[in-house]
Amino acid sequence: MNVRWEIIGEAGLQFFGEMSASISHEIKNVLAIIHESAGLLDDFTVMAEKGMPIDPVRLKNQAGKIQKQIKRADGIINNMNRFAHSVDEPLRNADLNEILDLMCALSGRFASMRGVALDLQSSRGPVPITTNPFHLENLVWLCLDFAMNSAGAGRTVRLAVEKREKGGQIRFSGLQGLAGAPTDRFPGGKGNALLIALNAELTLDVDAGELVLTLKDEASR
Repeated sequence: MNVRWEIIGEAGLQFFGEMSASISHEIKNVLAIIHESAGLLDDFTVMAEKGMPIDPVRLKNQAGKIQKQIKRADGIINNMNRFAHSVDEPLRNADLNEILDLMCALSGRFASMRGVALDLQSSRGPVPITTNPFHLENLVWLCLDFAMNSAGAGRTVRLAVEKREKGGQIRFSGLQGLAGAPTDRFPGGKGNALLIALNAELTLDVDAGELVLTLKDEASR
């Protein structure tokens, strides 16, 4: 089957924009908390200038909040950097565990907004695969987005990476609402184009409430 690069290109831009917007929202939230804590520290300074006593515990708490948010921002930016570098090479060796870990981190805000928890279970060792990291991340996001909607609020989507001969699998389970989900519209045009480009297969098991993405090493084509 022919690869629909025009569909993949459009899907990639939408995906990159969606993730970038989410990352910027997270950074803004961090800055808002730091701004609030900095304002309280400024109030403490004014109090000290007027000779008023300052509770050292409150001062320490605010400093701790700022340090916590700086650490959080560092993690967000590290993930953004990893995501941005996924477009560096059209084909390279990657570890499915690392790709799924990154996508779970980038999807954390979306999961929280839907009231869904993500339970990532990495394999015991690396699951190497030669692939296009960015296109694979896009496909994983489409699957994860569908899985979160199928699970429903208050549920947990379990994700597991399994090694296979000349490739690997990503298993999305805990999708209790899969029977009522519009499976005829998934994976859709974008998903199918990515599946063909990545030499991948997607299976849905409605009874088990499970979605399985099987990936074949591009080097084995």
